[in-house]
Amino acid sequence: MLSLVNVTYHPPASPHPILQQINLTVPAPSLTLIVGSSGAGKTTLLELVAGLAAPTQGHIRWRDQALKPQDLQMVAGLVFQFPERHFCGLTVLEELRLGHPELTFDQVQQVLETVHLTDVPWHQPPHLLSGGQQRRLALAVQLIRQPYLLLLDEPLAGLDWSMRRQVLQLLQELKQQWSLLVVSHDTRELSAMADQVWRLERGTLVAP
Repeated sequence: MLSLVNVTYHPPASPHPILQQINLTVPAPSLTLIVGSSGAGKTTLLELVAGLAAPTQGHIRWRDQALKPQDLQMVAGLVFQFPERHFCGLTVLEELRLGHPELTFDQVQQVLETVHLTDVPWHQPPHLLSGGQQRRLALAVQLIRQPYLLLLDEPLAGLDWSMRRQVLQLLQELKQQWSLLVVSHDTRELSAMADQVWRLERGTLVAP
């Protein structure tokens, strides 16, 4: 279970806090959805939970233990908006094994089965996959690290209806085993599967 306790983030370059007194609990397993317009602080919130930045005040707990940013990096896996822009591997296999050269073929096969990409050749360049396949590969890249928490920034952005359906089906399956924290400005499909929904307005978390 993830808990944010009185989390405030006010970087020196900003005249006002980006996030203010955030209190949030994400049960395990479940899907928590945070909605909000552009600039509301959604991505910043994910970066704090992912350990890419440190709160100015408050703390973030996992299973009742307060964690430092470097600890959170081991707990959480973050999938950025348009993750396909961040692919570095020349093939699907290379993308999955970046930073993990010790991975066995069985481990690679298992994670591809989890995201329903077993029909994709391992030598296929990631940029030649469909949009839905690229989003699922981005999830596989994080799942191969075996995180406890999956963080997704606008997972449906830029996808057509058929690719959105693929990703939504996968999220429905993943939330049965993992804690998912999803941020999005688009609530239509995601709200229907979320276990809890919050709204972020000007850096403050409120009930929708």
